[in-house]
Amino acid sequence: MATVVVALGSNVGDRRQHLSDAKTFLTDVSTASVTASSIYVTEPIGPSTRDFYNAVVMLHSSEQAESLIQQFKQFEANHGRSGNRPRWSARTIDLDIISYGHLVIQSDNLIIPHPEYHKRLFVLEPLRELMPEWIDPKSHATVGELIAQAPDMRITKLDLRW
Repeated sequence: MATVVVALGSNVGDRRQHLSDAKTFLTDVSTASVTASSIYVTEPIGPSTRDFYNAVVMLHSSEQAESLIQQFKQFEANHGRSGNRPRWSARTIDLDIISYGHLVIQSDNLIIPHPEYHKRLFVLEPLRELMPEWIDPKSHATVGELIAQAPDMRITKLDLRW
């Protein structure tokens, strides 16, 4: 069974509800209890103009990473996310596998660790809250080291309940 770190984001509609729905889905997918960070509000990257709500969830799975990401893509589609939108566009929900155990995976459909997460405080700050001792399986950098190297962005921890 692998520990899986998943980043969640939403900037369309009821952002908190979209994250809550995703957490429920991830709880159903997990083979053990999930742990979730707080919800953060962050500035968008790219052409989107509305702030994102972001969080990180840690779950457990015995499924292959490729199977898991297919389930995530199906959930996103069922939750109103179009698969043919431009990169960094507005979205109801985005689920990204940041890490899957200690595996490093590079295939046509999946790259783990997620290729850009180390540049994103909206992933790193919730990850540090959830797993302060986490170490990147590829670079072996700690989450604290990655935060120190990440580009600055506006990020605020919210007092919202899941």
